[in-house]
Amino acid sequence: MEGSCAGWRGHIIVCGLDDVGLRTVEQLHLAGVRIVVVEDDADARLVRVVRGWGVPVVVGSPRLVETLGEAGLPGAVAVICVLGDDLHTIEAALLTRENRPDIRIVVQLRNAAVGRALSALSISVLDVAGLSTPSLVEACLRTGTHELDLDGTRFVAAQTVADFTGPLRSRYGALAPLAVTSADGLEIEVCPGRDHVVRPGDVVTLLGTAPELEDAGLNSDTTVAASARPNWLRRKLHVAQTVLTAVDRRLAYALGALFFLLVTAMVVLRLGYREPDGTRMTLLDAGYFAVETIGTVGFGDFYFRDQPSWLRGFAIALMILGVLLATSFYALLTNTLVSIRLQEAMGRRRLTQLTGHVVVAGLGSVGVRVVERLHGAGLDVVVIEHDESCRYADQVRDLGIPVIFADATLPRTLDRVQLAEARAVAVLTSDDLVNLETGLAIRDQLGERASDVPVVLRLFDRTLAATVERNFNLGLARSTAALAAPWFVGAALGLDVIATFYVSSQLMLVGRLTVAPGGGLDGLAMQDLSARTRVVAISRAEGELEHPPRRNTRFSAGDKAYLIGPYEELLQVLRRDDRTQPLGHPLRRRVADPRPHG
Repeated sequence: MEGSCAGWRGHIIVCGLDDVGLRTVEQLHLAGVRIVVVEDDADARLVRVVRGWGVPVVVGSPRLVETLGEAGLPGAVAVICVLGDDLHTIEAALLTRENRPDIRIVVQLRNAAVGRALSALSISVLDVAGLSTPSLVEACLRTGTHELDLDGTRFVAAQTVADFTGPLRSRYGALAPLAVTSADGLEIEVCPGRDHVVRPGDVVTLLGTAPELEDAGLNSDTTVAASARPNWLRRKLHVAQTVLTAVDRRLAYALGALFFLLVTAMVVLRLGYREPDGTRMTLLDAGYFAVETIGTVGFGDFYFRDQPSWLRGFAIALMILGVLLATSFYALLTNTLVSIRLQEAMGRRRLTQLTGHVVVAGLGSVGVRVVERLHGAGLDVVVIEHDESCRYADQVRDLGIPVIFADATLPRTLDRVQLAEARAVAVLTSDDLVNLETGLAIRDQLGERASDVPVVLRLFDRTLAATVERNFNLGLARSTAALAAPWFVGAALGLDVIATFYVSSQLMLVGRLTVAPGGGLDGLAMQDLSARTRVVAISRAEGELEHPPRRNTRFSAGDKAYLIGPYEELLQVLRRDDRTQPLGHPLRRRVADPRPHG
């Protein structure tokens, strides 16, 4: 079968079969698109799965023009490069561009500088970490809202709990319903009509502009609530508490002794010292002299030659004791400040006073993006990382965020980061088994608070993620590959993907589609689209944004339609509009997760 690909037309070539590559192939396959996979070092199990779908796999390097030719590059409409090595991805993309200047090329790349250079060559550059971060942060913060920018207009998808029985339109009017999740969380209705009947306890996700949501009594704020933000006073108190907990007890003793000596000297000088005219030293003068003596400054303002012998002896003792105590205090203070700095540099700052923070386990490319976004939202963050040579550790420390190098599954480590006082936990290593083990350890450590603290797990396997949520009560499992794959598919097929986010366990895709002249959507009415797809706005050729469009509104060539729904449905809409796409096989509604287990 692989040998016949050279003569194919209208297909998509996917280079790479790990992580996002497998998910991309799966989604293209479900959408009925013809695909050829190119991989020179793929897992044999994954190759068997893909070939079981009827997708040919060309074994060879995508960095060779012969291999790309065998995959049918001359007749392909797009190439997706999702190789594990950035350098190999760059080579494959540049080689493809040289041989097919007109073809769509989509690449996965983590290096921003190189990505900008490739973008200048009309190559779409996507970063999995950046694409999946918003959904992971939303799961941590439980905001229940998703902000979307549609043609310059701010829309917000907000969740609310129904408190009535009746149709959606009776309470929410013209707001576009995206999903209704039953009170028990077992059933979800995607893109229901406004006549859909809800019951108390159902979770309703609605889309509208901020004013529309506020008119309906819904919160449109997608940022962290002000009460959740640490204010400046709390930050100052936290800094003071951190310093106090790090202070050596001997420093307090030295400071106390200095204060006692100062007070004693002021009293003695006030009562015993006499000016030449017989007047006593004022209290201010006594304090001034005591401080300059202890500080070894000695400006010669006061003379003791004519004072009683006992007072001259006291002055000598004051100088000696003052020097000894001041020197000890300076040494202990320096040691404390250096210790605090070293503890921060090593990620071991004492966190005993920290509350309402987010614990992030795993500081890879995804973890660092999540940490930066949480920090930007004004939240305290603590990072646990197993690898002391982590490349992102210094980047995070520069933000003032402590990094603890330890095993996140150990109770001692979790106690150290004040897990009992945390508001959320994100487990984001690149190993599914480690994430699952860490999540279970965190659940056990949280005890009764397990239901109140969201624990977000990064898992590759979509079926495993759903199973973990149902059976282990671990909170929210998110597949970064599943979140990112629709962006690659959409970019390859000509759909501008704007966002991906979860509604309960359903992954939703937000995309923009330009209606092709003479295509399947040209002249079609809204009501004739799939019931599981919601057209939330249409930008007409004249520049006018129509929101919300009516059911009998018809598409016209050149319109930009903004759609929301499951990615399978949106890809079917895209293929319906594109007359150049081969028909392929029909969309399959339900499939098992393709990743082999074992």
